Amino acid sequence: MKQKRKRYTGMLWNFSDNLQGGIKKNKENIFRNPVAVTFLALICCALWGSAFPCVKIGYKMFNITDTGSQILFAGYRFFLAGIMALVLSSIMQHRFLKIKSSSVPYIAGQGLLQTTLQYIFFYIGMANTTGSKGSVINASNVFFSIITAHFFLKNEKITIRKTIGCIIGFTGVILVNLKPGGAGMGFSFKGEGMVLLCSAAYGISSVTLKKISEKESPAAITAYQLLSGGAVLIITGFIAGGKVEGFTIQSLALLIYMALLSTVAFSIWAGLLKYNPVGKISVYSFSIPVFGVAFSAIFLNENIMSLQNLAALLLASLGILIVNSGKIFFKGKG
Repeated sequence: MKQKRKRYTGMLWNFSDNLQGGIKKNKENIFRNPVAVTFLALICCALWGSAFPCVKIGYKMFNITDTGSQILFAGYRFFLAGIMALVLSSIMQHRFLKIKSSSVPYIAGQGLLQTTLQYIFFYIGMANTTGSKGSVINASNVFFSIITAHFFLKNEKITIRKTIGCIIGFTGVILVNLKPGGAGMGFSFKGEGMVLLCSAAYGISSVTLKKISEKESPAAITAYQLLSGGAVLIITGFIAGGKVEGFTIQSLALLIYMALLSTVAFSIWAGLLKYNPVGKISVYSFSIPVFGVAFSAIFLNENIMSLQNLAALLLASLGILIVNSGKIFFKGKG
């Protein structure tokens, strides 16, 4: 009887191990399948693109005019996103999502870079520029990723092709800021400069995320970096005298949507970066300014149809494609 019980118990544990192994293998297959990668990456980019008009609409709905309130608004969004990510992942895994104590400093650091710093720059910048212009400038995060990866990832060195792509892409960013155009007026440090710093923070964080992806699952990293980064944003916003008021059904729905888009996009993107090279995934970021400009035109009624703006968008997108497309544009290596 005891032997039978042991045999059945062993079979149960083997089944459980095989099931978990199968789920893990399916995840890896999804995140490596070319069609799935394209679909998932474009979903992330569309969600991030929609954030540009959402932030500006949120400023109006919550009567936000000062820097402290902008940071506090960001903190509410990302702390809520962290809670959502933690709850959803715990439900899906049928257990509370935990991280190892040794991973805490790495994920806390990721939260400071990817959430706190990036979105302090982003929220201040978006208060002082247009949604369409901000989305074009934000495309430069790809080039910061490429440059950072060169120094910190062994197999992702800068090549002639990548250099040409970066030059073309940055030309688009410069072009959209050269003179007044349909996307807005010139360049200011508090507007376009802050969005550029946001892009630098995000580009660097893509590489650091890749480096820590072996320590924890993408879901755990996403949840806890959003929670820690969002908490620091809330504290910073309160210290700066910020306040968020004017809660209605509409404004609350907007905040929930913004939190949810961060939860979904960051979780998927973390998975894509875990199983693929940074350069291979960053190619899809060319669509973020496309989505951002389109959504800004639809929801903010911004005039985007100027030759300057369209040329800048084309150059930024072309630069990213050249950086990541290899044999399409160049024969041989690099």
